[in-house]
Amino acid sequence: MCETQLAVPAADADPSTPSPAIGAIFRLYGPAYRQKYADRMSGSQLRVMDLLQRCRTGELGGALYHCEACRKSHAIPRSCGNRHCPRCQGHKAKQWLESQIEKLLPCAYFLVTFTVPQELRRFLRAHPRECYRALFETAAATLIELATNPRYVGSSRLGFTGVLHTWGRTLNYHPHVHFIVPGGALSKDGQNWLPSGADFFVPVEAASIIYRAKFKQLMEDAGWIDQIPPVVWTKNWVVNSKAVGDGRKALRYLAPYVYRVAISNRRILKCEPGPDGLGRVWISYRPSGSQVYRVMKLTAEQFIQRFLQHVLPRGFQKVRHFGFAHPRHRIDREWLKMLVTVTLGWVYVLFVAAKPSPIPHRPPCPHCGAPLSFVGLIKEHDWPFTAYDTS
Repeated sequence: MCETQLAVPAADADPSTPSPAIGAIFRLYGPAYRQKYADRMSGSQLRVMDLLQRCRTGELGGALYHCEACRKSHAIPRSCGNRHCPRCQGHKAKQWLESQIEKLLPCAYFLVTFTVPQELRRFLRAHPRECYRALFETAAATLIELATNPRYVGSSRLGFTGVLHTWGRTLNYHPHVHFIVPGGALSKDGQNWLPSGADFFVPVEAASIIYRAKFKQLMEDAGWIDQIPPVVWTKNWVVNSKAVGDGRKALRYLAPYVYRVAISNRRILKCEPGPDGLGRVWISYRPSGSQVYRVMKLTAEQFIQRFLQHVLPRGFQKVRHFGFAHPRHRIDREWLKMLVTVTLGWVYVLFVAAKPSPIPHRPPCPHCGAPLSFVGLIKEHDWPFTAYDTS
């Protein structure tokens, strides 16, 4: 990476100026980037660039809506819907969070994070699909192996959720997996709840050693061990386990990572041409251990490159559920909550009520704010579409 300039936010950002979107940066500087690097880019990266730069421009078509209140009709350009687009995924993150909170058990939870050494990152970036899958498999197997030990839990029947996270605060490449894990497991016969300690799940030192050995074995089985620097296998693989109370705060921490990649549009402060005819992009970030936000200046090429290294292989699932947390696991969640409560001696109130039907999202009228009614779709070749007033 090239050196970047750091500055105090107020010196570079004008709060009255709307923040540019990632799509706008791709539209302005993407063609030059593709011309220079297309032969090194994956099909997924090319597709993401194309969709994000066309998002809500009308190039993907749109939808026609009508307002019954002010009698006006409006043509709204279609969003791309891509999971890497920060403009299209906000509502999905909220829905995911609500769903996961509803599934929480009445017990202590832990946030367990598995990372890889810096010397391995280049190899992972070159083989993302296979290596990300290996990261999930070996980390999950490590948790299950340690939990089987009676000193910690005493059963392999865990139920936990993992979220892949590949970026750092400045869009640098830092792949790791976060697991949100309830403090306990079902007994072998499935009739009892075996709790872990309230503030201790499994030893991270042992987890680090087992995790590294399992990953190495997978690389040997795949025939890739010779492509990995030997120093990787002599370094400590950092595993962190933190007690997170009832799990709600941990889920709120993870939710943005589920439906967002690398950076949100609000962190892009400014984008403008440079003196050499190339673009410059200013992004805000908060250094680790600091509460003060700073600004980093990147060339448009650097920004695009940093963003694209976090594009996932097409179809790859960055959220994975294991054990009884898997949606297809045949277990009654209310019965499991009751079992945990009885084991821990807590008070549990069973409240049965019909779940409210989801209310479909209706965009507001830009004139009067009333909900718009959907009329029909507009094809790409029919855009721009002139809306009309029927008042």
